Amino acid sequence: MIISIIVAIGENHAIGKNNQLLWHMPNDLKHFKEITLGRTIIMGRKTFDSVGKPLPRRRNIVVTRQDIEIAGCEVVKSIDEGLALCAHDDEVFIGGGAEIYRQAMDKTDRIYLTIIHKAFDADTFFPEIDYLQWQEVSREDFEPDEKNPLPYSFIQLNRR
Repeated sequence: MIISIIVAIGENHAIGKNNQLLWHMPNDLKHFKEITLGRTIIMGRKTFDSVGKPLPRRRNIVVTRQDIEIAGCEVVKSIDEGLALCAHDDEVFIGGGAEIYRQAMDKTDRIYLTIIHKAFDADTFFPEIDYLQWQEVSREDFEPDEKNPLPYSFIQLNRR
């Protein structure tokens, strides 16, 4: 099983503020959907709350210490418990937030990274990436357009 992180970050590793995204970039949302459709995505409860509902046509696993049930989701106490449920998947996605990314980083084989080329005022950040451990295998750079107001890049990193 390949464990993949999928994340969009600002140049300063910002990923959110007040449990909300910092930008509206339709092409990034489309990219996220294309990559994760039909797959399993593991996310923390706060990230799930910010999305507000299970992601359609994906298996949704929510990590939380709370004893709760969430309609349309499997609820687990840890990333490892979530990954154990996915033993037969070819690729599983870690979808945030910051603490879930931090816990998953050492287990991760691949990072699908969107960089929004701007530094943002944020209260939540993606962990630093040790680029000595990662190899960039693909990159697409985009300029702003009528729907996507900021320059951005789609990058795939594989663990060396």
